[in-house]
Amino acid sequence: MITIDHEAKQRARHPIEIDNMADRYKTSSGSFIFTAPTLWVIEKNLFHLLKNSSRKHFDPKYDMRPDYLSYDEYGTVTLNQLLMFVNGVYCLEDFSLQTVIVPTFQTIIEITQDKFTTKDVDKMSEVNW
Repeated sequence: MITIDHEAKQRARHPIEIDNMADRYKTSSGSFIFTAPTLWVIEKNLFHLLKNSSRKHFDPKYDMRPDYLSYDEYGTVTLNQLLMFVNGVYCLEDFSLQTVIVPTFQTIIEITQDKFTTKDVDKMSEVNW
């Protein structure tokens, strides 16, 4: 039986998991590591992603389902947020387009090889546990 915990652990190990492209923060105890809400690696490489993309007709079966599009294009649902971001869609309900921009998988692999930053705990403003 697959549980949410099992699926979360599985996705965390996936090399193209979207959370792995965000800044990371770690507490001084080392007990907690969590991602920041910004996706710096994707933002930094947005024009590279767009340059290496194709524009496709948007099939209505993908309305509000970027995870389906991600699965059909890449064989994984983990890139649904990336597809939303490169298409300028910030709300799931707005994922209903005429055409959709789809970056090549090779380009996504290239940007995931970028160095992901880790923030020093001393530079964090405050964390209340």
